[in-house]
Amino acid sequence: MRKALNKRGVSVLSACLFALTTTALVSGAHGFTVKQTTIEDRKAVYATVQSTDSLSARVRTSGTITELSVTEGSFVEAGETIALVQDPKLKLQIEALDAQINAAERQVDNLQISKERAEQLFAKGSTTKANLDQINTNYDVAVSNLEAARAQKAVVVRQQEEGAVLAPQAGRVLDVPVTVGSVVMTGEAVATIAKDNYILRISLPERHAQFLKKGDKVELAGRGLNCNETCNRTGEIAKVYPEIAEGRVLADATVDGLGDYFVGERIQVRIGAGSRMAYLVPHDLVFTRFGIDFVRAKTSDGKEAEIAVQIGQVYNLDGQDMIEILTGIMPGDELIQP
Repeated sequence: MRKALNKRGVSVLSACLFALTTTALVSGAHGFTVKQTTIEDRKAVYATVQSTDSLSARVRTSGTITELSVTEGSFVEAGETIALVQDPKLKLQIEALDAQINAAERQVDNLQISKERAEQLFAKGSTTKANLDQINTNYDVAVSNLEAARAQKAVVVRQQEEGAVLAPQAGRVLDVPVTVGSVVMTGEAVATIAKDNYILRISLPERHAQFLKKGDKVELAGRGLNCNETCNRTGEIAKVYPEIAEGRVLADATVDGLGDYFVGERIQVRIGAGSRMAYLVPHDLVFTRFGIDFVRAKTSDGKEAEIAVQIGQVYNLDGQDMIEILTGIMPGDELIQP
C-alpha cells in the first residue's frame, strides 16, 4: 500500500511540474506582427584627417637663416618667432646712418649757436635781416636732414626686425623646407603650419551625392580598426562641396578628439547612404538549428509553424536589438517566442 501511495505521489508531482512548465511557456510567449519599417543604410568608407587651415610662415626680408627653432611636428603659438633671417648689409647701413645722424646733430648744434648769435646782433642792429634769414634757413635744412637720417635708420631697423619669421597661426608644423644657413628671398616659405583644428575629408562616388547633407551623422572607427561594432564615436557632416570632380563628391565631417591623429591619416567611417523598407523583428524571436535560422509563426488555422528565414544586419531601435529578415516572412505574419 505504501508503494502505491509513493507511485501516486510521484505521478501527482510530475503532473504539477508539467503544469507549471506549461504555464511558464504560455506566459512567456508573446506575439509580434511583422510590418515594414524604414531603415537607413550605412556605408563604410575611408576619410582623411585634414586641417581646416594650413598656412605658410614666410620670410619678409631677404637674407640668411641664422636661427631655426621648429621642426616637423612642433606645436607653435600664433605670433611665435620660429626663425631669424639676417642680412649683414643691414648692419652696415645702420652704422653708416648712425654716423650721418651724429654729423647732422653736430651741424644742428653749430647752426643753433649761430642762429642765437645772429638774433642778438640783429636786435642790436649789427647785422642785416638777410643774414639772419640765411642762418635760419640753414638751421631748418640741418634739422630736416637730421630727421631724414633718423627716419631712414628707422626703416633699416624695421627691415632688420622683420627678419624674425613669425607663426601666422597656432598649430602643428607640417613641413620645414629650410635649415640654418639657407639663403632665402622675400616671400619664401620657412614652415607650413596646420591649424590645430582637424576635420575628416570624405570622398564618395557621385551616386551618393544625393544622400549627403549638412548635419548628417557619421560614425568613426578606432585607429586601425574596421567600422563595425567599434564605430562608437560619432560626428556630423559640416560641409558638402557643391562640385563633383572626377566622379566623386567631397564632404567634411567634424569629430571631437582628432588632435592626436596625423594629418593625412586615413580612418574608416560609416555614413548614411539612403533609406529603404525592411522587415525588422526582435532578435530573440530568431533561433538557429543546424546552421539554418528559423522563426516560429502562427498559421491561419491557429497552429504554429517554423519558418526558415535569411537574416541580415542587427539594428538597435529604442534600446531593443532588432534583426533584419531578408526572406521568409511577409507583412502581417504573427511571430511568437520560440
